Amino acid sequence: MWATGGSGTPEGSEEASSARTGNEGPGTRALMEEVVDHRNLERAAKRVRQNRGSPGIDGMTVEELPRWMREQWPGMREQLLAGSYEPKPVRRVQIPKRGGGERELGIPTVGDRVIQQAILQVLQPRLDPTFSDHSYGFRPGRSAHDAVSQMRDYVTEGRVWVVDIDLEKFFDRVNHDMLMGRLAKRLEDRRLLRTLRRYLSAGVMVNGVKVEQRRGTPQGGPLSPLLANVYLDEVDKELERRGHAFVRYADDLRVLVRSKRAGERVMGALIKRFAKLRLRVNESKSTVARVYERPFLGFDLWVNKKGETKIGVASKSMERMKERVRELTNKRRGRRVEQVVWQLQRYLQGWWRYFGLTESRRGLRDVEGWTKNATDRRGRGRVGLFVRESALAQARATVAACIGPLSVHSAPARPGPSTTWRTGTSSAA
Repeated sequence: MWATGGSGTPEGSEEASSARTGNEGPGTRALMEEVVDHRNLERAAKRVRQNRGSPGIDGMTVEELPRWMREQWPGMREQLLAGSYEPKPVRRVQIPKRGGGERELGIPTVGDRVIQQAILQVLQPRLDPTFSDHSYGFRPGRSAHDAVSQMRDYVTEGRVWVVDIDLEKFFDRVNHDMLMGRLAKRLEDRRLLRTLRRYLSAGVMVNGVKVEQRRGTPQGGPLSPLLANVYLDEVDKELERRGHAFVRYADDLRVLVRSKRAGERVMGALIKRFAKLRLRVNESKSTVARVYERPFLGFDLWVNKKGETKIGVASKSMERMKERVRELTNKRRGRRVEQVVWQLQRYLQGWWRYFGLTESRRGLRDVEGWTKNATDRRGRGRVGLFVRESALAQARATVAACIGPLSVHSAPARPGPSTTWRTGTSSAA
């Protein structure tokens, strides 16, 4: 069913070897000069400062970047141009996953984040146009909203069954040789290829000891999402050649089909296809089901009385919102009312920026009612009347203002691209 082409490249193959030795030719030899260009570096440093984030293994903070640029960058620039730069290992961080368990992040040093961002700014304009139109994650001008809306459009065409693929520990299982082979086909600056491979194999510091990384691309660095799209692009192209309707957001893949039987065939083929990439489909979490039963990126689909497919907020997303509002309005946290108001408003505004795509008035009015109840509970006691009638009422007004457009239009205007609720990087998450 699937054309394999060169997708099953084994470790140590000629394709993988070309990434290690370089394969120069005209066109992209001078990419490293673009990476270290002063204007590109300034843009990268500005982006890293804006994103902030915690220090890497050297303890350097983003506030120290100006000094680093003056003192350390000239020497690093020469090493990058010579192809001899060695990145530092990343710092391992465990963060809780929304569905339970923990996700492992690898935090590069601030200096390495600047270099990765500078590389990203050069590579993304070259690589992104080659990616599938069905890929939406971490791409300029594309968002989770676009992916959800496209899936809804497929459903209105009669594709009401979904092949829901869950890749087990995708970022931890990316094969370095296979990834470098794919990059070597697209890039010819061997200094840049060597630097990319060294970032992949920089290792992780655990209790002061460097642990080698023979596979995987650590989540936490600017380059990781782009490299993930490079690695999975051949699966996208294969699905396109087969004429499938699908959407992919990073490692979250949905294929829309017209029958369960067709979905089961696609599922079997994808399990084999991903195995050739040394990736494992989690068969206990992956399934073929009615599309209305499977949330996607925090949203679900539903049918109104007219038989039209609409976008709604998934029940788990609503429960997470309620849990967060409950935390923010908990009297036992000992915060002033004004602090609660500010934090709650900020959270709800961020929530709306993402979930404003919903076309369900009822769901949003549930949010308004539930927030009202939570803030009323917070307002009881010694500041009760003041809280109920003024300060926390502002937070409820935020929700009511969000719902307003739904009473005029069938759906709100689509907010600007946002992935913070998906990635958990927003303070509102």
